[in-house]
Amino acid sequence: MRHWILILALVLPSLAAAEEVVLGLSRDTVSITTSFDGSDILIFGAVKREEPIREQPLEVLITVEGPSHPVVVRRKERRLGIWVNTDSVEVDAAPSFYAVATTGPMQQVMSQTEIQRHNVTIDRAIRSVGAPMNISNSQDFTDAVIRIRERKGLYQMLEGQVSLDQQTLFRTAIDLPANLTEGVYVTRIFLTRGGAVVSSHETEIDVRKVGLERFLFKLSREQPMVYGIMALAIAIAAGWGASTAFRMMRNG
Repeated sequence: MRHWILILALVLPSLAAAEEVVLGLSRDTVSITTSFDGSDILIFGAVKREEPIREQPLEVLITVEGPSHPVVVRRKERRLGIWVNTDSVEVDAAPSFYAVATTGPMQQVMSQTEIQRHNVTIDRAIRSVGAPMNISNSQDFTDAVIRIRERKGLYQMLEGQVSLDQQTLFRTAIDLPANLTEGVYVTRIFLTRGGAVVSSHETEIDVRKVGLERFLFKLSREQPMVYGIMALAIAIAAGWGASTAFRMMRNG
């Protein structure tokens, strides 16, 4: 019996490492400037093998997740001709950005069990522990977050957008909108076969404000009074400059 245990201990790790992800990124940093209007990240890589290619094909699933923050979602209803806020639910954590790209339909690429284990879909990435007792349909509020952010390009479901050549080389491009949140964007790559994960890899993309954008952002957070005075001074100067220019044009 001990001999069989020893053999399994030696064989199982080699089976687990039979196919591995070798990842690449077109860039691992994104700089947000005053003129930033969006960008894209090319995610590419290869499958490293210790054995011949199997008959059952591989699938690839890639996720890119931005920093998560609590979100308060309010429901509006029309009462006496006026739209007013009624119920509200705080979603505990929702990614500021989330994209899922796959080689095929989600149900073909990954089984429901693996989806729940790795939380790869958009709805699984949002964490909502509970809702007030008077809210009976709290899922509607989570769905509202997804719907709104999908319209803004912040949540993306890209089925069939990962190319896999010769069961070895894969690549996809993820569009990053202009309204990105600063922080670390976690990128995960899953290799699957028959819906089961056979290998995974994780890396990070750093999204940061730079230049004047970075200076103003830090000033507004660390010295809000100075930022407010400076903003007021700039507004006064701009108003005075515009008024002077108008008078000169009128008199000229």
